[in-house]
Amino acid sequence: MSCSGTALMSRIVLVAACALVDADGRILLAQRPEGKSMAGLWEFPGGKIEAGERPEETLIRELDEELGLSVNEACLAPLTFASHAYEDFHLLMPLFICRRWEGTPVGREGQALKWVRPVRLRDYPMPAADEPLIPFLLDLVPA
Repeated sequence: MSCSGTALMSRIVLVAACALVDADGRILLAQRPEGKSMAGLWEFPGGKIEAGERPEETLIRELDEELGLSVNEACLAPLTFASHAYEDFHLLMPLFICRRWEGTPVGREGQALKWVRPVRLRDYPMPAADEPLIPFLLDLVPA
């Protein structure tokens, strides 16, 4: 079996995402609002990593801006990552898990939010890059 292949170079987009897990073992999903690419799909909160920013800093900033949550960097644990080729860019996305934060999540950018049991994550349509992350969450968060 050969692992060689030909891939066209495309721009790499770096995004950090977070699986927020509440005390009941549910994971927070955010629905991409109208007007954004992939609108209507459900995803793990996070956002693009800005120049000079570490993924943890991105999540602290994005979780505050998007959800009104205050997260301590020590509460962010790297879990896995996604590497996915979309038609016009390649996404590289580390996924962190967080079980402690201050505040109650509110969709500050008009996005719907939903707390979901890990076994129900596949019931929510997600961007292609997010779907392979589900088995890692199923292994980590008890049903």
